[in-house]
Amino acid sequence: MTTANPLEEGLTLTLDFDKLAKAAESPGILPCAVQNVDTGEVILVAYVNELALKTAIERRIAVFWSTSRRELWIKGDTSGETFELLEVLVNCEQNSLVYKVRPNRGGICHTKNSAGEPRNCYYRAINFETGALENLNP
Repeated sequence: MTTANPLEEGLTLTLDFDKLAKAAESPGILPCAVQNVDTGEVILVAYVNELALKTAIERRIAVFWSTSRRELWIKGDTSGETFELLEVLVNCEQNSLVYKVRPNRGGICHTKNSAGEPRNCYYRAINFETGALENLNP
């Protein structure tokens, strides 16, 4: 039996404001928002380096650079949750990207809801009155 990770499943807001400093230890990366092309929902924000972008375009699938593992992250290699890459948008300053993707099965997050289905990464919202998190996909 696995125990729920309080950071991932809890309702206490504990934002990681140091993430960009950690990501900076992986030089040559850009932030990449990932959007479901069918729903318009932002489902993930990850990082991309030149190799990840080249691989994503060549293979037409979502590929990122893992700043924690410091390796190419081909989304779905371990989970089976793959994402067809349909378009890559570049911002005005050419320092961030948007991948427009179509899920081949389910959600993109490694966390699962109570039905055991993968969620998208933005499954909690901040309650403006209490400051607590509310789970939108328990």
